[in-house]
Amino acid sequence: MQVSDTATHIEQDATNRPAIGWVRQFAKSEDGAIVGFAVFIFLLILMIGGIAIDVMNSEVTRTKMQHTLDRAVLAAADLDQKQDPKTVVNDYFNKSGLTDTLGEVTVDKGLNYRTVTATATGSVDTMFMKMVGIDTLSMPASGTAEERIGDVEISMVLDVSGSMGSNSRLTNLKTAAKEFITTMDENTDDGRLSISIVPYATQVSAPEEFFKWLYVSPTGNPAQVVDPDEEVTSLTSNRGQQPQYSRCINFESDDYKSTAVYPQAEYQHSMHFDPWNDSDGRDNDPKHLVPSPVCEDDSRREMMIMQKNSTALKSFITNLWAGGNTSIDIGMKWGAALLDPKLRPVIAKMSGESHVPTEFAIRPFDFDSGDSLKVIVLMTDGQNTSQYYIHDDFRTGESNIWWNDQEEIYSVYVGLDEYDEDNDGVYDEPLFYWPTTDTWEDHAYGEGVYEETVSTRVCKSYKRNGSCKRYKTVKTIETIDEPGEAKLLSYEDLYAYTTLEWIVEDLYEPWMYDDDAWDDWYYAVRKSVGSTTKNLRTKYACDAAKAKGMIVFSIGFEAPSSGQAVLKDCASSASHYFDVEGLEIRDAFAAIASSIRQLRLTQ
Repeated sequence: MQVSDTATHIEQDATNRPAIGWVRQFAKSEDGAIVGFAVFIFLLILMIGGIAIDVMNSEVTRTKMQHTLDRAVLAAADLDQKQDPKTVVNDYFNKSGLTDTLGEVTVDKGLNYRTVTATATGSVDTMFMKMVGIDTLSMPASGTAEERIGDVEISMVLDVSGSMGSNSRLTNLKTAAKEFITTMDENTDDGRLSISIVPYATQVSAPEEFFKWLYVSPTGNPAQVVDPDEEVTSLTSNRGQQPQYSRCINFESDDYKSTAVYPQAEYQHSMHFDPWNDSDGRDNDPKHLVPSPVCEDDSRREMMIMQKNSTALKSFITNLWAGGNTSIDIGMKWGAALLDPKLRPVIAKMSGESHVPTEFAIRPFDFDSGDSLKVIVLMTDGQNTSQYYIHDDFRTGESNIWWNDQEEIYSVYVGLDEYDEDNDGVYDEPLFYWPTTDTWEDHAYGEGVYEETVSTRVCKSYKRNGSCKRYKTVKTIETIDEPGEAKLLSYEDLYAYTTLEWIVEDLYEPWMYDDDAWDDWYYAVRKSVGSTTKNLRTKYACDAAKAKGMIVFSIGFEAPSSGQAVLKDCASSASHYFDVEGLEIRDAFAAIASSIRQLRLTQ
């Protein structure tokens, strides 16, 4: 029994041994573990990749939505945009096929600003994230755009030289400049915008109410050293020797390296003289100043300083007229100076006298003022040409020309009569030339006497009744004062009414050799600065303005290549320069107005 059971067990064990071995071998094998792990990793990668795809799909849609929103609020905030801002935003979303995503649109606007804020929310159905219970992904977007003009100071530096009178240039400029003023005024709060107009030709003239606060003299002080940090706490008017006929300044080259005109510095004023024409306005009734002076006495050509009334500004532009050479450097110097806070004491004085709006008494603002913008708009149709000066030896004091206003007669003092030119036997007396009679005399006409034979009828015999029976003529010699009064003219008075060329041809050539007359009384009297020096001065002025943070726009209005080169270099960037012809100048000013308004995305 026992034997039999044992045999049976042995037989069964022998039969099951291959299965048991396989199980044991499988249990010891690592192949199954690797496959399982690989399947797990595959599923994990599939899930992560699927999530990435879902996220990427949602980000593409969100980016499109945010980009549409940004463009929409920027367009809606543009102050040139005449449509309702909300309508503009809706239109952008409609055209992008995102109408259902647009949320709330809010608009805040005032006279000088517009702020548009919008939100949007979208969703994307997921493909893979559903496996973890996320069926959709939401995408919020928001943005705010604002166009705002804070405190803005603008200098419009406008070429009014002679060439602007051709090809309707001045007419087109006036239209464009007035439209620019209207645009800026309509989009700015009252008191936040100040505009100065700097018309320039050969020189730049200043109004008396401004010029009187500057320290000027006939000679100036080119060697002066000015402390740029010095605070000017008080000013007195009419300092130095104020010019009688016109108000311009002869700047030195180093002056252009700074944007400032310092009230405490001594500058040389320009003489009122005409280096081009042959005319005399002194013998006219009424007498008149020389026709084309370097520095003009004409309110239509003087700077208009720091104003806000658009009507007055546009009226000023309407009255501009063309004449003279071109001095871009001087125009740019004054344009920058009127934005430099060093002139604030002068503007405050003008404000106190009601020549400048009271709220502008604190202008020009400091350069580091965070909420102010300083802009120069410089235009020309030409290039720098010669600028003329009176030589220092002929700027001050008395000339050698006498004038009898009553008789309208000149007398020229020549010196001592060493050769007895007047044939009176006296050699150490003054010698004068009288152009009217082409004679030599010992005095100016109106300062001497002359003898005149006077015939008088007297009674030679009488009648018994006492009446005269017969007359006779008695001749006597009487000494008579010359009519009128001769006055010695200062150089300033002489050149104001009489041109250099007329002085040479009518007062000196009749008794001098022609070449000597021109050399002594024309070429030795005037001097000039040419285009090469003036181009360098313009670069100094432009670089100084840009270094102070001023934004410089320049317009070449049918200008030659040399003038364009100067303007391109002056502009703040290539996009700040405009090359235009004809009515295109209106587009240039419109583009500048749009740029000044500082359109910006705030969020």
